Amino acid sequence: MTDKFVASVVAPARARIEIYDENPIGAGLMLRVSETGRKTWAIRYRTEDGDERRFSLGLYPDLSLADARKRCAQARLQALDGVDPAGEKRRKKVERRSQTIKTFRDLSLAYFEATERGEWKPRGKRKRASTIAGEKWLWTKHIEPALGSLRLEDVTPAAIKTLLRALITKGQDTSSNRVRAQIRQMFNYAILEAEAVTANPVARVPALGDESPRERVLRDAEIGAIWRALDDPTALTCAKSARRKNQRVYVSRPVGIAIKLLLLTLQRRHEVACMTRAEVDLEQAVWTIPGSRTKNGRPTLVPLSPGAVALIREAMSLVNEPTQFIFPARWDREKSLTPAALSRALRDVRSALSLPALTPHDLRRTAATSMASERLRISPFIIGRILNHTSEKGGAAAVTLSTYALYDFMAEKRSALAAWSVLVGEIVAKQPLNAPSSPG
Repeated sequence: MTDKFVASVVAPARARIEIYDENPIGAGLMLRVSETGRKTWAIRYRTEDGDERRFSLGLYPDLSLADARKRCAQARLQALDGVDPAGEKRRKKVERRSQTIKTFRDLSLAYFEATERGEWKPRGKRKRASTIAGEKWLWTKHIEPALGSLRLEDVTPAAIKTLLRALITKGQDTSSNRVRAQIRQMFNYAILEAEAVTANPVARVPALGDESPRERVLRDAEIGAIWRALDDPTALTCAKSARRKNQRVYVSRPVGIAIKLLLLTLQRRHEVACMTRAEVDLEQAVWTIPGSRTKNGRPTLVPLSPGAVALIREAMSLVNEPTQFIFPARWDREKSLTPAALSRALRDVRSALSLPALTPHDLRRTAATSMASERLRISPFIIGRILNHTSEKGGAAAVTLSTYALYDFMAEKRSALAAWSVLVGEIVAKQPLNAPSSPG
């Protein structure tokens, strides 16, 4: 090895190479070059027990060839003296972490930092920003006030059960189960990555909340009332909240458009709220959602009905400043609307209309149910493709659709969404709030 060689060597495409130093001074020294150009110095050696180890010395060019040879020689001497350099490094790392992570709040800081950097990926893929934001909300709202100040060893099953039971007493069964899952994840990180504890206290705490899948499907009258309210929310006032009673419900036009698109496209709230201009081709009437923004990590093509295209064009016309988002945040055009903004607006609208509890996901379920009913008779398989459900195979083997039949059923999806858009138009035009619901 020479300085010139180390500076110029590159790895082949989609490959990684390891080069050993032939100079006796650097016996055992290795340079690993990745396809991205990252260069790492390491040494291979054997312990007293004969086990082979690899010990990372540092990155090039932070560590020059000469310095890498010096560190290599030092590590070899340690190994000859019976010291395992790699094991010693791990021990010191554990000691450092154990000194900094003492309380549950300390653990939360380390956990969220590692999650945001992409170092902690319990399911093998980086968490979306919206997922991390939801976890932070759970931590701040429920977990930190009750357990944040406790030392890790004091976060016992009994302490966790006390928190979960308090939530259930308030009727928050779903939140109770989500809090339990969040605490479990954080302690898994503490065991596997931070090495701050050796056992997960949640292992001895069963889920205490009773959850049943939501079955809320809107009646035609409800769809029409909500749609018309989004067109003209000026007359809406809070009906049930004592604190805000008779106050006007404010729903901006972009938020109203986004909620309508939830119903017309059947896509999830974070997918609609964070829609970018680069994703939509209005001439071809296609919305391409990249895998980085879908729940299952797979990209999907969403045909846009004429009604959806018109709504997106209107949303774009409302933005005078340059931005990549169809629905930019009100005070910062470099950010999109938050998914929570759609939930809050829909909650206020349905409350003002005195409708039963309603979430954005209920709009998605309503659309899918109506499409499958006798009114439209759309195949559940095509509905599954629109929903981007990878489990929906239509009777085919998984390998058939994932490997061989790569056709995306665009024509069928477009026909289905167009028919649904027409039906929504009929519902909005004909259904007053007090009208009986249509069959199906």
